[in-house]
Amino acid sequence: MNRRSLLAGAALLAAQLALPGIAPAQTGPQPKLPEEPLVIVTRDGVRHKFKVEMALTPEQQTVGLMFRPSVGPDEGMLFDWGVPRESAMWMRNTIAPLDMVFIAADGRIHRIAERTVPQSLATIESRGPVRATLELAAGTAERLGLRVGDQVQQRIFGNAP
Repeated sequence: MNRRSLLAGAALLAAQLALPGIAPAQTGPQPKLPEEPLVIVTRDGVRHKFKVEMALTPEQQTVGLMFRPSVGPDEGMLFDWGVPRESAMWMRNTIAPLDMVFIAADGRIHRIAERTVPQSLATIESRGPVRATLELAAGTAERLGLRVGDQVQQRIFGNAP
């Protein structure tokens, strides 16, 4: 690569960083987001309580749990899409393995993607419209016996615990 190409690349980068609305690449975790209670009620009536961070804005949702070394056993992050839609997630810059729980507008679990692969660029899809996506520590779905159809109680579903 010649000097002219290097200078042009540096100028382009400097221009992009100076433009409003264009943020530099994320290099670390976002600050902890506001937390709210969430309960998952399994088919046998067992209630599992969580304290989840609420990812509500596009910026918060883009970063999610990136660069976090771990997620606690009763913690997670709830991505509220606002209205039912297809959800496609990935694990770019996410170093902790996760379970992803895709939740329909009525609070029922629509799909569970267990033990997602850290740093993977593969998309993990909801396979149907969902109101929210819940990220939990990998292995949580298996440990608690979570299944499609189990009920998630949280204020965004109108059934807060």
